[in-house]
Amino acid sequence: MPNAKKEEYDERLQGLLSKYNKLLLVHADNVGSKQFQTVRAMLRNSGDAEIIMGKNTQMRRSIRDLISKGGNPALEALLPHLVGNVGIICLTEKADIKDVVDRIRAVKVGALAKVGALATCDVTIPAGGTGMDPSQTAYFQILNIPTKINKGQVEIVGDQNIIKKGERVGPSESALCTKMGLRPFSYALNVLQVFEDSNLYDPMVLDLTDEDLSTRFREGVSNVASVSLATGIPTLASVPHSIINSFKNVLSIALGTDYSFPVADKIKDMLANPGAFAAAAPVAAAAAPAPEPEEEEEEEDMGFSLFD
Repeated sequence: MPNAKKEEYDERLQGLLSKYNKLLLVHADNVGSKQFQTVRAMLRNSGDAEIIMGKNTQMRRSIRDLISKGGNPALEALLPHLVGNVGIICLTEKADIKDVVDRIRAVKVGALAKVGALATCDVTIPAGGTGMDPSQTAYFQILNIPTKINKGQVEIVGDQNIIKKGERVGPSESALCTKMGLRPFSYALNVLQVFEDSNLYDPMVLDLTDEDLSTRFREGVSNVASVSLATGIPTLASVPHSIINSFKNVLSIALGTDYSFPVADKIKDMLANPGAFAAAAPVAAAAAPAPEPEEEEEEEDMGFSLFD
């Protein structure tokens, strides 16, 4: 890159990083130029984000230079993630990060299952006719897919999973998908990291719901209570458990000794004469008054007959 171009790029990138405090680090592998232009136009038209791509070394140099000039030192956290075909999306203060991420992910383009590609999802061929003539059964035999000939075409007996998510696509799987006209994968800009208010975090955080947060909070409180009880260090989380456990201990002592208090007396009476309490329960239930039947309201004569 000529020096003039480098200086222009540095000025633009540093200007954006100085202006915006909300950033998205995105990965653009398998994203075509037309698809990328669609995303760029969408962001530009919305007026709440700008995207900038560039060579990783140039981006690192620009960020380090900006920090040395007194820029936000937290931007250094981005440097280890500037690997591969990545870019930065800068968001305005009014922009909602979750909304922008959802709109970026929505711009997807279907793709063939190319040999060696990493599967982004499971690929299942449904049962039924394939539209392929009997001479092409070899494609299915290689993958051990049971078939039969029906009305002059190859028919798959049952749903068959031929590619699993995260695996590399083999030549046989690729050829079969191509023969059947399948475009099983879809690609979009992949958000790698979110930078907001000098904090860098995984975009998975954006997908958390209130129920997820509530569940995590309850798990955390439970863990704190367990540690507190095990170490004997009281905390707000463990105090209710400590009180209940202490009450159980006092009750056990009262039942084994002459020490007494109202609740212990009641339990002692139940243990001494369990039959009396068992007989009292049905009596109490029988003594409860039966609910009075509701009086049916007489239908008011509205002056109409069935045949009016």
